[in-house]
Amino acid sequence: MLIPDFVSRHVDTTDGTIFVAHGGEGAPVLLLHGFPETHLMWRHIGPRLAASFSVVCADLPGYGRSSCPPSDAEHAPYSKRAMANHLVKMMSVLGHEQFSVVGHDRGGRVAYRMAMDHPEAISKLAVLDIIPTGALWDRADARLTVGFWPFSLLAQPAWLPERLIGACPEAVLEDALSNWGSSPEVFPPELRAAYLDALSDPTHIHAICEEYRAAATIDRLHDEADASAGRRIGVPLLAMWSESGALNSWYQEEGGPLEIWRALASDVRGGPFPGGHFFPEEQPTRTAEVLREFLTGGFR
Repeated sequence: MLIPDFVSRHVDTTDGTIFVAHGGEGAPVLLLHGFPETHLMWRHIGPRLAASFSVVCADLPGYGRSSCPPSDAEHAPYSKRAMANHLVKMMSVLGHEQFSVVGHDRGGRVAYRMAMDHPEAISKLAVLDIIPTGALWDRADARLTVGFWPFSLLAQPAWLPERLIGACPEAVLEDALSNWGSSPEVFPPELRAAYLDALSDPTHIHAICEEYRAAATIDRLHDEADASAGRRIGVPLLAMWSESGALNSWYQEEGGPLEIWRALASDVRGGPFPGGHFFPEEQPTRTAEVLREFLTGGFR
């Protein structure tokens, strides 16, 4: 599958290769996908934003058609810090030294790390259907373990999760796409086939598991170090989450996701969005409208 009117290419950096689809003109914005998707999750939103922006839809390192860096005992090459560094280099190769970034799910975790570590590069940040990684693990309970099994299952030591996914990747894909609050028609057969292909390669399966292991370990340490040092995200941050999903009910006693994000960022706005976890794919027109308003200085 291709994103209409976008150019697809591999971008080489010193950290490896990132696969992107890009198009449009104007201020640059980087769109990052989640699990178990690829850059194709932005197939409808990217062209809508391209009327006003120079849009880059990237496969995260280790996902889709991007390369898979060798990992280590600490999973450091798949920390959100390392992935953010890699993507900042990729954007520089494309000629974008400063840009906005929008991330859904796993991509949101890379996106906020990018804003924390590279304040000179990021002008605006949007995170979709997540709370910060450290905050999530600090609040982890049976609801998380049962409701979002990848956090615990894919973080298990190698090679158990790799073997389970490799034995039946279609079961993993179907469970995620069907049970996280989206209607079947959102994912047509050709899109499911593209997502399945990206989840069937052993090297990429291992990379994805390493990314989840990093989230359960080194990423938490990075968040804790930021909190201890008083580091905060200084750019405007838009947080949106599924109106029918877990984030809209789990943390109400703390003021909800916005209050959790305000522990990390100074300028936070947003709220719940109609739809399930994959609301950008369920409602691309409305999602693109909100993102355009935020990226152009609105959405208070």
